[in-house]
Amino acid sequence: MSSESPLQPAVEGFLCYLKVERQLSPLTQINYQRQLTAVIALLDELKVSDWLRLDAALVRSLAARSSRSGLKLASLALRLSALRSFLDWLISQGVIKANPAKGVATPRATRHLPKNIDVDKVNRLLEIDLNDPLAVRDRAMLEVMYGAGLRLSELVGIDLGHLDLATGEVWVKGKGSKERRLPIGRTAVLWLEYWLALRELFAPEDYALFLAKQGRRISARNVQKRFAEWGVKQGLSGHVHPHKLRHSFATHMLESSGDLRAVQELLGHANLTTTQIYTHFDFQHLASVYDAAHPRAKRGKS
Repeated sequence: MSSESPLQPAVEGFLCYLKVERQLSPLTQINYQRQLTAVIALLDELKVSDWLRLDAALVRSLAARSSRSGLKLASLALRLSALRSFLDWLISQGVIKANPAKGVATPRATRHLPKNIDVDKVNRLLEIDLNDPLAVRDRAMLEVMYGAGLRLSELVGIDLGHLDLATGEVWVKGKGSKERRLPIGRTAVLWLEYWLALRELFAPEDYALFLAKQGRRISARNVQKRFAEWGVKQGLSGHVHPHKLRHSFATHMLESSGDLRAVQELLGHANLTTTQIYTHFDFQHLASVYDAAHPRAKRGKS
């Protein structure tokens, strides 16, 4: 962020608030910083040097300039959301009295359904044997992620003390440092036991459940890389990544149970509307069954 802009100190105060008080994830903090840095650059071009000068017309101008520069709708929505949150914080600090971004409509991007892996392909992905300690670790990670529908950050953040294998539960810290205890299933427990029997071979340096070769907590990037490699090895079409396993968990749970509220709790979604996207999958499943089975849905019949 440019040290020359007089707009910068307030943004730095806001980022500190996100880190210390809100305790948002590092990735979320980076996203806020990136978007607000871009806003400052645009305001510098417009010769705006005080947040008090910002009004709805200027916010619309920022949105238009961002769009003309090639920013996609989803990124533009993120930029306006970051600005709106920052301006709300300025109000709480007594710097401004109203939020000029509140009156500016956020563009709606086309919402893509999350991609998932069907049950048979998940089973194929998880057919990893005991020949290699790293393979056992990876199988345990895959089983836990799919078994509990975890976010990637939640998976790598698990410590040994967060497990209760006797009850088949894991404790995780999700977005906004919200804690939840989740069932992981008997198969995940079995593979965790296999992994824990081998974990000492990695000369652990801390209490992290899943370790890299060097004995340190495995990184999110390493998990992404290993999952993608296993997708290729197991002959799955399409890129296998942690979030796809989370989507698969949600889809399969909803198709089997139909209990949207329970799936919301398991995923750790603060808002039920976030979970409702998976009802599209459920409807697709129901529609395909209907088309195949209902006499009045079959083509060529009268």
